[in-house]
Amino acid sequence: MEFRDRQVVVTGGTGALGIAVVGALLAAGAECHVPYIHAAEAERFPLRGDAKIHLVGPVDLGDEPAVAQLYAEVPRLWASIHLAGGYAGGGIADTDKAALLRQLQMNFVTCYLCCRAAVVAMRKSGGGRIVNVAARPALEPRQGAGASAYAASKAAVAALTAALGEELVQEDILVNAIAPSVLDTPANRKAMPKAKFELWPKVEEVAQAILFLASPENRVARGTVVPVYGRS
Repeated sequence: MEFRDRQVVVTGGTGALGIAVVGALLAAGAECHVPYIHAAEAERFPLRGDAKIHLVGPVDLGDEPAVAQLYAEVPRLWASIHLAGGYAGGGIADTDKAALLRQLQMNFVTCYLCCRAAVVAMRKSGGGRIVNVAARPALEPRQGAGASAYAASKAAVAALTAALGEELVQEDILVNAIAPSVLDTPANRKAMPKAKFELWPKVEEVAQAILFLASPENRVARGTVVPVYGRS
């Protein structure tokens, strides 16, 4: 997968999956633009010294003008990979309107705004690739029991991906998503210490799936939501 001299935005690039994705992109020759919202994210980012890394922030990905400015400053955007988001569990009786809106803002609104800004930029450069992150409950809603707000927000990402895949294909802008189960990260291991970690998908493996969907080699996949469940 060749990304030499290609410009790529990776939201959520300072997280566990993001670090794996950005590292793989750098190895493939890409130049990466990684927005952050808290200074501590940038300070501890292990790839920050690389000349092809551009840390940009603080940027609130739920702020439409801020997102538009982020993308307007990226020259010849090729790919936009949207990993930013977050999980909140809780049954419906414990999840009020404010909690629902936080999940929608964090997972769906940020994705929508980044997709929109990416399309504006890609139309200027003649095409590109967009990769979103849904989740297993987006494809298997019963998996969202006990976290219905999260499941709904990720289902919205999946629906957006399918719609944009159809809307943009004639412009050579291919939009796809992945749907992970529980990723094998230090935070998830700490939260679920009795789980069978060996069954969880590894971030490096998921990164390779993302890279293919974002690469020039992907000429046919669009509007898909690819399960990346590992053996879990």
